[in-house]
Amino acid sequence: MLYSLLVFLSFTCIFAHADSIYDGHKLYDVNPISRDQAAVLAELLSQPHEDYDFLSTSKIPGQSSRIIISARVETTFLALLQRYNITYALLHSDINAALQQDFEQQRFLRSLKPVVGKGRLSTDRYYTYDEILHYVDDLGRRFPSRVFVKTVGKSYENRPLKTVKVTNGDGRPNKNIIFMDGGFHAREWISHAAVLYVLEQLVENFEANSNLLKDYDWVILPVVNPDGYEYSQLSGNRLWRKTRKPYESQGRTCWGADPNRNFDFHWNEEGASSNPCADTFAGPTPFSEPETQVVRDIMLTLRGSGKMYLTIHSYGNYLLYPWGWTSELPETWQDLDEVARAGGDAILNATGTKYTVGSSTNVLYIAAGASDDYAFHVGFPISITMELPRGGIFGFNPPPTDIDRLVKETWIGIRAMGEKMIEKYPTEYKDFL
Repeated sequence: MLYSLLVFLSFTCIFAHADSIYDGHKLYDVNPISRDQAAVLAELLSQPHEDYDFLSTSKIPGQSSRIIISARVETTFLALLQRYNITYALLHSDINAALQQDFEQQRFLRSLKPVVGKGRLSTDRYYTYDEILHYVDDLGRRFPSRVFVKTVGKSYENRPLKTVKVTNGDGRPNKNIIFMDGGFHAREWISHAAVLYVLEQLVENFEANSNLLKDYDWVILPVVNPDGYEYSQLSGNRLWRKTRKPYESQGRTCWGADPNRNFDFHWNEEGASSNPCADTFAGPTPFSEPETQVVRDIMLTLRGSGKMYLTIHSYGNYLLYPWGWTSELPETWQDLDEVARAGGDAILNATGTKYTVGSSTNVLYIAAGASDDYAFHVGFPISITMELPRGGIFGFNPPPTDIDRLVKETWIGIRAMGEKMIEKYPTEYKDFL
């Protein structure tokens, strides 16, 4: 029965429009309470297509999933849930109305609180990509001995991608490096906000955090996917996930690939799609997206000195480590687990928020071709994906009033993981007089 339903869903997807504004789509909360029920959703997720969008899911019974369903497959989807006695609730019957309300709110906040390009950013709204670049460039101007801004490539739509190297200004070479990025998926705006707050803490609050920069430098790419981010902010399609490079599929144009399925390590295996119109489209080839080429090149440049890769996503309260392509664990999984748990424990002790820690496949879902697996594969001994807490009706849209609380909580975990890295992997200085 399950197989036949999946086949039906897969065939109906070819008629969906890739850039739909969710006419007739509905949002459901689905709550599997047994491993068998969770496995039903995992099987559905493993065959991705356009007619449903898993905003969240988990392999852990009792943790609900939020799923957007098109009108085309709603009857069949509900029959699947009823057959396996999986409880569910309709959260929203008009996705377009919810998106329009969010769009108008963000536009109003931008007009109310414009950014002049100098000084600190507040945490009372989300920022456009241009505003983020202005802040990054201003950091470099204000702190020229400690902050080094570099253009490392361009997006498909020709937006500059910039890294920020943060140091303590002592000029010592050969330091270990933590490489952090955010904004892989366009709709995960809290990721961008969290990374900007980390930058502020390392640079503008240097005195309180100087221990993190004594023996380590940090290289930060605040936004991996600027085209998708700008599209999600300015088009009204708040739930856009992918990049914006066009691809032809069965006589129509579909836009973008999932940058976190586009890396050349077990590329286009389970958890990724070969359908250009699916949200988890792996791209026609590994590194087909200029944005993922930039991340790859940074990783390869840092090979040897790069000790930790940390990528910030949303949502679900997870600290995940390799592997994402298989349920098997790497030989050094205990090192990965130790660093991740340092972050999770720090957050729990400070705020009471609980993070689930484990390998991506075993606690969340299988996702081949992801950046964290690739970083670990090319030599970063610690590679972690941090999935931030849910907010708003879709999970990806915490209201602006929650930004300050969430980014401060996230920083507690990141700081603790940084301290654990310094303890586990001290820098061995060479060739310094």
